[in-house]
Amino acid sequence: MESDLRYYIRRLSMERTAAERALTAEARDRRLRLVESYTQKIAALGG
Repeated sequence: MESDLRYYIRRLSMERTAAERALTAEARDRRLRLVESYTQKIAALGG
């Protein structure tokens, strides 16, 4: 089973890529908010 830390790191990477490829500013902003959320979760886990 995947650890929480690995999951958040994987999702962070996916959302960064999605933000770079977003077609609209709104979609990019939404993805970047997710990036920030995953970054905070990773930091809370000590990653």
